[in-house]
Amino acid sequence: MSDSIVIIPTYNEKENVEAMIRKVFSLSQAFDVLIIDDGSPDGTADIVKRLQKEFPNQLHIEERKGKLGLGTAYIHGFRWALKNNYEYIFEMDADFSHDPKYLKGFIQKIDEGYDLVIGSRYIDGISVLNWPLRRLILSYLASVYTRAVTGLKVMDTTAGFMCYKVNSLKQIDLDNVRSNGYSFQIEMKFKMYKKGFKIIEVPILFIDRREGESKMSRKVVYEAYFMVWKLKFKSVFGKL
Repeated sequence: MSDSIVIIPTYNEKENVEAMIRKVFSLSQAFDVLIIDDGSPDGTADIVKRLQKEFPNQLHIEERKGKLGLGTAYIHGFRWALKNNYEYIFEMDADFSHDPKYLKGFIQKIDEGYDLVIGSRYIDGISVLNWPLRRLILSYLASVYTRAVTGLKVMDTTAGFMCYKVNSLKQIDLDNVRSNGYSFQIEMKFKMYKKGFKIIEVPILFIDRREGESKMSRKVVYEAYFMVWKLKFKSVFGKL
């Protein structure tokens, strides 16, 4: 068992999940992987369970009934990881937009004294490949908007490639995390920021998925738009 767990939520990722798992396990440093599958009808969970026979002590899966959302998937994964006494907890997508090669560097930053490491698309210019211009602009402006409303000192506020120091994550009230879509990423960063934890962004190259379909929707965008104001008002009244 490794001291590091990579949490990967999945929904219909049969084209990517095996290759991603094998990529993580091929790294020179040992990582465990926890797949949180939301009842994928394409058989994603079956692929993972087959691979568990090959990686019985490294690969774990939690299956949920139905598409319950990104935020609740990560909260489920956080609770599982805390229960199993990991020291480093990662968030990562299954679609190779996040390259596992960065994982070791994230740990090095935690060991330097940081509480949250963010793989950032916007800390060193704009490092995104293969996104439509409209989506790139939307993502970038979402971060500008979030910083303006909340004061969050993070360039890539919606980034989903991160590493938490466990002792710091334990101080976040997971029962009080209300967002579920991509706004979950904003809420978690904001809560860490308001706790006074040390946050660092490190540059990554983000490459849009090659296989499968994006989970982005108009509903997700609206949720993020209103969530930042909720976070702002809660912080003003000390209710985070």
